[in-house]
Amino acid sequence: MKTHPRYFAKTLAALSLLAALSTPVLAAPVELSLDDSISLALKNNPTIKIAEAGKQQSRWRIDQAQAGEGFVLDYTHNAQRSDNPVRLGGAFGVQNSFSNQLSLGLSIYSGGRLEGLVDQARLTYKVSDLNVDATRQQLKLSATNSYFNVLATRNLLEVAKQSVDDFAAHLKNVQAQYDVGTVARVDVLQTQVQLANAQDSLIKADNNYNFAVANLNNVIGLPLGGEIRLKEDLTYQQYPLTLDDNVKYALANRPEIYQSLANIAFAKDQIKIAQSGSLPTLDFNGANGWSAPVFPGMKNSNWMVSLSLGLNVFDSGLTRSLVQQAEYGVTTAQETARQSLDTIALDVRIAFLSMKEAEKRIDTSKVAVNQADENFRITRVRYTSGVGTNLDVVDAELALTQAKTNYIQALYDYNTSKALLDKAMGIIVK
Repeated sequence: MKTHPRYFAKTLAALSLLAALSTPVLAAPVELSLDDSISLALKNNPTIKIAEAGKQQSRWRIDQAQAGEGFVLDYTHNAQRSDNPVRLGGAFGVQNSFSNQLSLGLSIYSGGRLEGLVDQARLTYKVSDLNVDATRQQLKLSATNSYFNVLATRNLLEVAKQSVDDFAAHLKNVQAQYDVGTVARVDVLQTQVQLANAQDSLIKADNNYNFAVANLNNVIGLPLGGEIRLKEDLTYQQYPLTLDDNVKYALANRPEIYQSLANIAFAKDQIKIAQSGSLPTLDFNGANGWSAPVFPGMKNSNWMVSLSLGLNVFDSGLTRSLVQQAEYGVTTAQETARQSLDTIALDVRIAFLSMKEAEKRIDTSKVAVNQADENFRITRVRYTSGVGTNLDVVDAELALTQAKTNYIQALYDYNTSKALLDKAMGIIVK
């Protein structure tokens, strides 16, 4: 069977088009600043959505609690057919019965129980609202740390690449000198080992960078495998405030403080609710009913209204035990608030001192980088001139790599400590 050449041409064209359409188009890297990352985290991260949902739940609990203070209106329709025989005009039959009732109820006085429940619902809403603020602050910290981690690992990756390049270039120099007999074989072996170690460090540095990118994408709500390009770099800006300034600001602005105060008020309301068990209650009830043997049963009408006064005379100590529990709950809330104040002051102090420590390390490590770089250049020239040893060059390269690493780490620690200090102070996130 002979196949026309045009058939192959058309088939090949169709396959080429299909391959082109099925080939994934690589998206351009997403460029991000620190502010962009924070904004995306506040928009996309599930944590903030969970906090917002919890706030809305608390809002509706206020309506639920207030409903207990209002009128309750119930309607009941009852249709009954009985097989009990009755005499109807000299014959036996069955009886049908239809009835309707409207009932109205109102709690006039509950001993303070309903009022306490409403107050607690409002306090719960306040705590939930403050929790949204605390969540936004925590998300800002997470996004900031993740952003700086990408910057740090990116810079460390560049240091690892430079170390590999330096050892590779030095190996060529050593091999050339060995070939002409000016250095021993051990110099070649030493350099090869150090190059392999540097390559191993480069692999780890590259993996750490990929981890950091995936973590940032996770925090800000982008695809984990998405490529990003950060607009900024690790920098140093002097911090103007003192430790005392930071502590005072934190004690006036941290949302946890106001949550603690709300929890104390909540516990005090619980005492009122417990005490209501020994106080009288007054309820109003009213009803109107209709009944008839035929549907819909609206012929015969009767009504009823009542005021009910209730008083718990003896409950085997139940109310007393509930009051005692509530009083200890107030003590717990008060001590928790005091502990919270101490913890906040400690958080600020730790973050501030860590930032200051990193600030000092920035200065010393920057000087060390310049000195190590100059030392590496000198030892390499000395070795090429036949004056220095191969071990001197290896040690100088390792010292340079370590100095650069220390400098990057100091910048990272300074910026992340500053971000932690903002969180510890309770700076509002808009």
